[in-house]
Amino acid sequence: MQNTKKPKFLGKKSPLPESPELAKLDSIDKPFSNLNYSIRLSAPEFTTLCPITSQPDFGQIILDYVPKKLILESKSFKLFLFSFRNYSGFHEDCTLKIAKKVMHSIKPKWLRVAGIWNPRGGIPIDVFFQTGNPPPGIYIEKLNIKIYKGR
Repeated sequence: MQNTKKPKFLGKKSPLPESPELAKLDSIDKPFSNLNYSIRLSAPEFTTLCPITSQPDFGQIILDYVPKKLILESKSFKLFLFSFRNYSGFHEDCTLKIAKKVMHSIKPKWLRVAGIWNPRGGIPIDVFFQTGNPPPGIYIEKLNIKIYKGR
């Protein structure tokens, strides 16, 4: 299958979006459209700002999905995640904002987003969102979360 549209960001100099709301996710037609498979995108150095203290919050975002017709173009996803660097939001808000944007953009058959956040105040907060059970017969990698044990 040939792509019916060209990626907007891939292969070009792209400015960082000013906010997650203004960020655009680009998509590509799903290769091998007759097959079901899962895709994982991981961002081990996700950064955002605490809405109360304006201090940086650090975490890892893991996105797993089974595409329907479209797949996420990874550069646009990276730019979207970078747009959170100056965004003030609680961990739950940021994790669910990512899930909603991806669902709206590519309408996957199944989606799971995990926000694994480094502790602040001694308590790590991990946020998980999933759109139900994955389609049968699809391999979905388990979330192998490394527990933060301090320094």
